[in-house]
Amino acid sequence: MAHEGDDGVVRVLFVCLGNICRSPMAEGVLAKMVADQGMSDRVVVDSAGTGHWHIGKRPDPRAIAAAAKHGVELPSRARQIDPAKDYGSPEDGGWDYIIALDEDHVRHIKRQGGPMERVKLLRSFDPKANGSLEVADPYYGDDAGFDRCYEEVEAGCEGLMGTIVDD
Repeated sequence: MAHEGDDGVVRVLFVCLGNICRSPMAEGVLAKMVADQGMSDRVVVDSAGTGHWHIGKRPDPRAIAAAAKHGVELPSRARQIDPAKDYGSPEDGGWDYIIALDEDHVRHIKRQGGPMERVKLLRSFDPKANGSLEVADPYYGDDAGFDRCYEEVEAGCEGLMGTIVDD
């Protein structure tokens, strides 16, 4: 498997702005894929936000509803990135993959001194992504925006899962 730490576990962290829409959706989708492959003991998935506004809150109800349509649960609670913990080496419990949902998140991680060699955009794993590799923020939109977000997240997670398994 790809980039596994000394313990043989691959760690994946999804990052968005508030950690209530896109990143918990990606966390839930990949966690389900991992469980369906029988790999829950070898792949750890989490999510975090660049901002502090929603710390401790559950995902947006629209994100929960969009994921539920596909049998995906979103059990996480929002947290903010902790550079000291999250950017550490995988051997020390840091993340093998830090997956940003848009370019603003990549810039934020870079400004914090994040390990850019481990930072990727989620849609960079989607071979069918055309144009922008960003997952649009559905927060200020309608339910249809959350459904589109789910589709983009799922396609990116499928590619990411393939990378984790194949490398």
